[in-house]
Amino acid sequence: MQLDIKAILDRIPHRYPMLLIDRVIEMVPGKSIHALKNVSINEPFFSGHFPHHPVMPGVLILEAMAQAAAIFSFADETGLKPENEEILYYFVGIDGARFRKPVLPGDQLHIEVVTDRLGRTICKYTGVAKVDGHVVAEAKLMCAIRPMEA
Repeated sequence: MQLDIKAILDRIPHRYPMLLIDRVIEMVPGKSIHALKNVSINEPFFSGHFPHHPVMPGVLILEAMAQAAAIFSFADETGLKPENEEILYYFVGIDGARFRKPVLPGDQLHIEVVTDRLGRTICKYTGVAKVDGHVVAEAKLMCAIRPMEA
């Protein structure tokens, strides 16, 4: 299953400048996702990271992995988000994060995330980010499902 930007916006609450997924190439609800982030020189973080040698911050690559995980974790076979929108999905842990190569303006970041464990309150994933087929980052991610507080 593929998703365009409209479908992504329907599934997660992130918006500019924090939305880090542009397209979903392939998704198996509850199991895996292959998503894209087109990295543009117009990204707001490039003005300060770094002005004369722009590099996408590693923590934002990890955030993109977590956003990709959120898109597929609660989708059913039709790809629809859960009916209960009174929950929030928090990024709560990172293990074994490694950054292999810098991500630069003009790169297309391919984000692949697979489920290690989906639970009622805690979910665990393995994420890999690639540019031109080369691994640029990888990590184990943990996210928590919490009720939205008024």
